[in-house]
Amino acid sequence: MIDKADLMTKAIQLRKELGEDSNSPVDIFSLVLNIERLTLVYYPMGDNLSGMCIKGKSGDCVIAINSAMSLGRQRFSLAHEFYHLRYDDNMLSVCGKKIGDGKDIEKEADMFASYFLIPAAELECKSAQLAAKHEDGKLSLDDIIRLEQYFGASHQAMVIRLKESTYMNRARVEDYLMSSVRNRAEMMGYSSELYRPLPAEKQYKTYGHYINQADQLLKKDLISNGKYEELLMTAFRPDLVYGEEEDGDVVD
Repeated sequence: MIDKADLMTKAIQLRKELGEDSNSPVDIFSLVLNIERLTLVYYPMGDNLSGMCIKGKSGDCVIAINSAMSLGRQRFSLAHEFYHLRYDDNMLSVCGKKIGDGKDIEKEADMFASYFLIPAAELECKSAQLAAKHEDGKLSLDDIIRLEQYFGASHQAMVIRLKESTYMNRARVEDYLMSSVRNRAEMMGYSSELYRPLPAEKQYKTYGHYINQADQLLKKDLISNGKYEELLMTAFRPDLVYGEEEDGDVVD
């Protein structure tokens, strides 16, 4: 039996440990860099795998995210892997494509991810405000899009989360799940970034502990500059080797 209250508590606790409050939307990709000895890898993994977590006996850990999936799904997958990182004793865990499938530990990780990205109190408040504008007191598809844009959640994750809400028209859940919302979100004035994968040139990237460790080894003269560059290239970071300009940089 999955303990929803316990998972909700764990999600709030981890938010606070990472310096966030209990309710606000979070930049989860920035938060992950606050976790010591963790390396984050973006890599296109095909259609059936959304992420994985590998824990080393020495304390070094790697979370890999399928960068070919939508940004919203990547955010959910990363929160899902947070659960495995903190609360799963297995050294290797794999996150499938469909939310709510698999063994109990995967369902727990999915539920944790939902609570981490979409805090219950804030969801209740926002849902009540939106539903109150309709005669039937139920959320429309546009309302669901507003909620997923606010929390930075994938459409699938938001509909599944709202499934048991009193503000959801349950007869329309399957229709909402099957709805393609990218164009509608754009018509409503939102960016469609949440529903798209990373650009092809950004789908291979490594951040965090691995990069820092390579830098420390070079500074301590434990590796040559050539070896340092080799390590960075292996981690898909030619930008650090060749000094590629960053977005927004101005060159005199």
